[in-house]
This record gives sequence, C-alpha cells and structure tokens, in this order.
Amino acid sequence: MSHPLFLPAEAAPPEARPLPGLPLLILVGLTGVGKSSLLEALAYPTLPDRREVVDRYVLPLFGAEGQALDRAERFALTRRFRQTHPGGVAQALSQARTLPAWPLLFDGLRGEAEVAYALEHLPLARFVVLEARDLTRLARLLGRGDRFDRVRLEAADEEAIRATAQGVLSEGELEEALSWGFEAQELLAKLKIVAEERQNYSPEGPRRLLGGHPRALFLDTEALSVAEEAERIRAFVGGVHAQH
Repeated sequence: MSHPLFLPAEAAPPEARPLPGLPLLILVGLTGVGKSSLLEALAYPTLPDRREVVDRYVLPLFGAEGQALDRAERFALTRRFRQTHPGGVAQALSQARTLPAWPLLFDGLRGEAEVAYALEHLPLARFVVLEARDLTRLARLLGRGDRFDRVRLEAADEEAIRATAQGVLSEGELEEALSWGFEAQELLAKLKIVAEERQNYSPEGPRRLLGGHPRALFLDTEALSVAEEAERIRAFVGGVHAQH
C-alpha cells in the first residue's frame, strides 16, 4: 500500500508531519536479501522506496533525472551524493514529511553511515535488518530477472568472474556459483552488483551499530521463511505500538 512522501523542496499538505517526529519501520539490507517478498507479505503502508528517493532527490542534484542509468552509474552518483550528504538516503528522509500512520515502512537503508544518521536524526524509527550471505543474494539476483539489475559489460569470461569475486565469495562459493550453469555475462553482471554493494555498503556496519539495540530486529532470511519473518516483525511492531 503506497503512502505519500514529500521530500525536501516538494510541496506538502498541512497535515503532513516531519519524519523525525513520527514512528517509522525501516528495512535495512542489500539487494537480494529478501525485502520485496517480505513487503508483500506484511502489506503495511509503505513509503516510496530507496530507488524512488534516489530518482526524485539525488539524481536531479547531478542533472541525471530521467536518464537510463545502470546500477554502476547509479552507485557512482550516490557515492558523490554521500560526499556532501554523509547520511545518504537517511539524510533526505530526515528532511522529508509524510502523513502520520503506523506501522509505516521504508525500504530501505544500507551501510553504517546511513543507519548511524537515522539512529540520531529519526529518533522514533525502528530498524529491521535483513541478512543473507553474498552467495545467496547472488542466487536471488540471478533468479528474479529484474530489468533494473543490469550493468554494461565489455567482456565476460571466467577470469573476469574470478577477479570480481575476490573479497566477496570464498573459493568454494565461487565454484558453486560457476556450477549453476548461467551464461558468463549474466553471472558477471549480477556478481558485479553484489561486489559493488559490498564495497559501498558493508553489511557488517549495521550489525555493529544495531546488534542488541532495543530499536532493532535482526532476521536471517536464509534460515526463516517469509511467513516467519513477517510474524516476528508483527510482534516487534506490536511492542512499539504499545509504547505510543
């Protein structure tokens, strides 16, 4: 269920309130960790997601609105954005407004800097951190066929795949991925996305900040079914609701 979000410099109705004064449920996790399936299962009111916030707020700052950018090009622009806005997407949210609702979801934040900014500047926000191994995220990217998941490739061969996998997949995981039977170009394209995200948004950062934090819930999306994840989130939300 889509819920309106009014970003900085966008006109907002009088009843809209700043996000720092509202409870918010924020999903934290990288591409392929399982956010889309979970959102569908929860059916909570949901703010425009990270991709749309970048489209509406970040890209126009660089004159890139409406351009057909691949993932690598978008990463480059969001990296430039973080040089002047260390809080990244969380910084944009902290200056935005919406109509009050609870539970209200945002998908999602990534990396230590964004989560740290949100912890400080969105004091009523709660965080659901979704985790999965890079190998699992790669498998999910290969299986979902999202047209957004594309990068431009000059060449695709086993040597390039092995180079890209350095620091991302173990040797055993790489051999498993190579055994899946995907075309080299497709495997390399998705592996580049996983590698680029790890470089820009290390998943260890949110765990350092939020591990054991009363405002955070961690879910292993490999160990839990989507139904089990949704059940735990509803219990988490119920506890928050009782406090407000």
